[in-house]
Amino acid sequence: MKSKLVLLAFLFSIFSFSQIPSGYYNTATGTGYTLKTQLYNKIKGHSDKGYAGLWTTFGTSDRDNQYENDNTIIDIYSENPTGADPYEYTYSTDQCGTYSVEGNCYNREHIVPQSVFNESAPMVSDAHHITPTDGKVNGMRGNYPHGKVATVTWTSLNGSKLGSSAVSGYSGTVFEPVNEFKGDIARMYFYFATRYENTIAGYSYPMFNGTSNQVFTNTFRDMLLAWHTQDPVSAREIARNNAIYARQGNRNPYIDHPEYVNAIWGTVTPPADTQAPTAPSNVTVSNIAQTSLTLNWTASTDNVAVTGYDIYMNGSLKTSISVTTASITGLTAATAYSFYIKAKDAAGNTSASSATVNTTTSSSSATATDLYFSEYLEGSSNNKAIEITNATGSSVSLSSYSIKKQTNGSGSWSTGLVLSGTMANGAKFVLVNSSISSACYPTSSANVSTTATELAFNGNDALGLFKNGVLIDIIGTFNGGTADFSIDETLRRKTTVTVPKTTFNKSADWTVYTTDTCSGIGNRLGQEAETKEITTGNDFRIYPNPSHGEFTIGFETTSAGSTVAIYSVVGEKVFERTNNTGIPITISHLEKGIYLIKFTKDSKTITKKIIIN
Repeated sequence: MKSKLVLLAFLFSIFSFSQIPSGYYNTATGTGYTLKTQLYNKIKGHSDKGYAGLWTTFGTSDRDNQYENDNTIIDIYSENPTGADPYEYTYSTDQCGTYSVEGNCYNREHIVPQSVFNESAPMVSDAHHITPTDGKVNGMRGNYPHGKVATVTWTSLNGSKLGSSAVSGYSGTVFEPVNEFKGDIARMYFYFATRYENTIAGYSYPMFNGTSNQVFTNTFRDMLLAWHTQDPVSAREIARNNAIYARQGNRNPYIDHPEYVNAIWGTVTPPADTQAPTAPSNVTVSNIAQTSLTLNWTASTDNVAVTGYDIYMNGSLKTSISVTTASITGLTAATAYSFYIKAKDAAGNTSASSATVNTTTSSSSATATDLYFSEYLEGSSNNKAIEITNATGSSVSLSSYSIKKQTNGSGSWSTGLVLSGTMANGAKFVLVNSSISSACYPTSSANVSTTATELAFNGNDALGLFKNGVLIDIIGTFNGGTADFSIDETLRRKTTVTVPKTTFNKSADWTVYTTDTCSGIGNRLGQEAETKEITTGNDFRIYPNPSHGEFTIGFETTSAGSTVAIYSVVGEKVFERTNNTGIPITISHLEKGIYLIKFTKDSKTITKKIIIN
């Protein structure tokens, strides 16, 4: 983000003078156009390093030591001051060259086009009004004047715009940079009007009025004055001014002394800002816990600047922040919440509401808040399968659910495979690729056997479980790139995971099995519906319960011919012993959580719960 020095003029002057050679502006004592001529006499006759010399100048004048601080080239037509740049350029290596699209290479952008002064020296190589920019964007700007766009015809990846003019008195095409660099460009124009005071009256350009004093038409002058005021001098401009001075031997006086602009050209009161920011978009919920969650969204834009966001929970203002991530705390477990967000600017304008997102906090017990992925098979050939678990405590209609895929870690989600039917509590819902090997999993045993793209995934294709169009669970990382997160292996949700998650953490949440490990799919607790299940009974007892990890199963009656099995709440079998002889079973070292113990004998099943804490 651009670092601006928003100070009083007096303090600003002190800061700037700390960068200026002693006595440099001693002769600048006048006001109005007299001051402008005094400045011309000071900065004229600079050392012309030639057109090719600009490449060398850019090596010190336009390196990124303020934004990403990665020493790449700063390009005002591609730099994104509020987020990640759409592309970056390495000094020297990425010089143009030919280009066809944005991101190919950078070249030399004349703020005042070369055609205005017939490519004459020293204007053609004066770095104070020439900056490195993307070749494609430079070409789109062409010789058009800078101005305020009314109707946009083209937009660069950082938001710079080309279109019809909104500047009064000029109806042609103009190019509008992003707000964060409008002041930079205005001060380049003021420099050019001063440095070339002796020749500028003869230049024909829509922004110029044919004089050597005012130089600009009234409407373009007022626009530049407004840009100068709205976008104050930045640390980057000061560093650039110093670097060019070291090369050319002259300075841009309007960076050193911003007050000179108004002393020469007067002041313009910026029009009242009545334009609201755009609504925040792409609101997502993640890290859902019992009493907290995280909201993320895409930043809003504004004609001046977005200053903050108001977050509304269940229709009431919850909190206000200035960034695009919010941690919401103080919530109640197993409770439904709705959120929407509004952006605001310094003038008090407020955007429309974002789309509302609905979510439910995690339960304080082991009951899941919603359906979730419990197994994922990315095996050989067409051995592809997904298992979904219902551990919510009640039956769930699948009509609101769908599965979507992002191919090769980029692009949009697929249209989605819509689910149908009803899942009983504890049930598993299995979807397989219709060409899965019968030795791995028979298609007749699956709930869904399909050729849909969602079941033709590879190890870098993220899969999402959606409810009413909102992502609730994910395998893989959306926009995670082409690297495989899981290939030729089976993933099974760990017993400690009892809620769906919109952030994929393979090591923390999943157990990894070798290629074509198919035996667990659909064959755990939720699918065992053949026996009559009784949830009370005294045929066996568990002690101590709760336990710290070691407990004993004892039998009230003879247990010969019986089976004891222990399952996690997601249905994964963690222990089994058959043909019990009445000897107590002692088990230790289970992870913390709630487990179900099933005692089966003579077609009758008794289930009891054990808590490990």
